[in-house]
Amino acid sequence: MSKIGVFPASGGLGTSIVNHLRSLVPATDLILIARSPAKLSDEKEAGATIRQADYDDPATLDNAFDGIQTLMLISYASFEIDHRVKAHRIAIDKAIKSGVKHIFYSSLAFAGLTNKSLAHVMGAHLATEEYLSTKSEISYTIVREGIYTESFPIYTAWFDPQNPVDEITIPHSGDGPGVAWVKRDELGEATAKLIVSYVKDSSAFGYVNKMVLLSGQRVISLAETVQILGRAVGKDVKIREISVDEYAKLPHDGKHTYHGVDLSREWATAWEAIKDGEIAVVSPAIVEILGREPEQYEDSIRDLIGS
Repeated sequence: MSKIGVFPASGGLGTSIVNHLRSLVPATDLILIARSPAKLSDEKEAGATIRQADYDDPATLDNAFDGIQTLMLISYASFEIDHRVKAHRIAIDKAIKSGVKHIFYSSLAFAGLTNKSLAHVMGAHLATEEYLSTKSEISYTIVREGIYTESFPIYTAWFDPQNPVDEITIPHSGDGPGVAWVKRDELGEATAKLIVSYVKDSSAFGYVNKMVLLSGQRVISLAETVQILGRAVGKDVKIREISVDEYAKLPHDGKHTYHGVDLSREWATAWEAIKDGEIAVVSPAIVEILGREPEQYEDSIRDLIGS
């Protein structure tokens, strides 16, 4: 089997993808690239090739992708646009130069099945998707990863199950279109299965130069989302809608700050996109790939919070 690369391989989604790849192919078929290779010591012991590289240090990418035929490129972890797009383009160009033949790119579920989004966080993804489509030297698959169940704090003003509040203040009423939440490890599993399916028989693979949306199978409003969180912590929790200006002025403890710039106002566009139904799009793809229904949101939250 040809070599499969994963970069970065030690983050949340990357770790899940790698874990599932290891159950599907020999570790010796994997080339795993991370900013901190020490985090991949178990994979190294199992026989995987481990390399060091960092999006923020482009020189480290010069030979990082050598010998890889199929690359899982996981997006830069932030919601900036210009910086992320530049980082992604450099990595794609370096991968092409190293001889990579196919790139799987981890995009995001905002925009649903379209190429337009109100969410600032989706801007870099759409630009990267477009960039990949211009590269005739390679083929690609865009994997629009659904909204992680585990990412609920971002959409609920940093709701903390260890210190739960009664009221969540966000620029959204909680009503209307919601979120097709999906467990991150099931996204990792489905993505790994897609990669292996391509590697085993690229001619029969249905997503060459196409996009696949991996979503949960039930849309849950933000109002119901916080009710589920409340039940998990044993507290009645409600949403109070505030303006974007008010949200931007809330203390976010640097969680919306990237490279010294506060992007709280830009993040608030995510709720505009939710109101527009962008992440209420349900695709059957994850069921087809996993061969089962994904875990229910409330069950995942209960396990996550430990209630």
